[in-house]
Amino acid sequence: MENKDSQNEKLEFDSRIDLSPLQNAVEQVKSEIGKVIIGQERMIELLIISILANGHSLIEGVPGVAKTVTAKLLAKTMSVDFSRIQFTPDLMPSDILGTSVFNVKTSEFEFKKGPLFSNIILIDEINRAPAKTQAALFEAMAERQITIDGHRYEMTPPFLVFATQNPIEQEGTYRLPEAQLDRFLFKIDVDYPSLDEEVQILERKHEQKKEVVEEIVNSILSAKEIAQYQNLIKEIVVEKNLLSYIASIVNNTRHNANLYLGASPRASIALLDASKALAAMKGRDFITPDDIKTVAAPILSHRIMLTPEREMEGLTSDQVVNQIVESIEIPR
Repeated sequence: MENKDSQNEKLEFDSRIDLSPLQNAVEQVKSEIGKVIIGQERMIELLIISILANGHSLIEGVPGVAKTVTAKLLAKTMSVDFSRIQFTPDLMPSDILGTSVFNVKTSEFEFKKGPLFSNIILIDEINRAPAKTQAALFEAMAERQITIDGHRYEMTPPFLVFATQNPIEQEGTYRLPEAQLDRFLFKIDVDYPSLDEEVQILERKHEQKKEVVEEIVNSILSAKEIAQYQNLIKEIVVEKNLLSYIASIVNNTRHNANLYLGASPRASIALLDASKALAAMKGRDFITPDDIKTVAAPILSHRIMLTPEREMEGLTSDQVVNQIVESIEIPR
């Protein structure tokens, strides 16, 4: 009798939130992107998580590993406005935010919106623009609004920034300040494809002939559906001991001997939101410690700073994050 009751409770537990539409939409998005992109499953999954968790992503990798193409194709799967901005050393804040222009007919200034006023923003080589232009993104990324000439302009949801940068070429670049890095939900490191994947890339390129890759990707999600799924993520169940687990991981970064700078409470919230999105993508209405461990490195690695001694020894931020996660007891 007890077994039967527990089975009934499990059935009720499993059906608290209907996640099948979200799961189907995610699989369709992956399928559409897969028409063009070979491999890079981790980057694609993290970008989808960032959309569901309503967070921005910084994509880092050498040129030619499909950072920009993947972000463009992901935007193409959504029926929303898309804007691409190429950051350069001479780019001014007004070039992305917009500027007030004097209207001779009305004898008044009119605000002409810049390319940042869109839904999905792809910023190419974000570290090539000077600090004042990067700082122009702060308010928009954190508060989804822009204040210019005393007027506040709300960004139309969804508002997501996908930014790319090259970790190798440093000439003519400006390092992103910690305050700006902290506003990115993820820092996604993109590696080279495997040998088999590269062979598939060549085969597909050879078969495509004159086909335009952007035209073979279909739109799957509307702005309304994205908002619905983002709200659905908030309903994912989180046990109190898992909240303590997240807090313990982040707190450890502030007292770790290998680190000069630890993560802020914004990192704790990011771990919570991203874990919820990952759980939903897997069809669960509750998060597990594995969800938290999966998203820990891309959330924390860009929010911490190694001590000079550890950096000289060749230790990486990812390695420190993994050490921290493994050192903390998993809640039962």
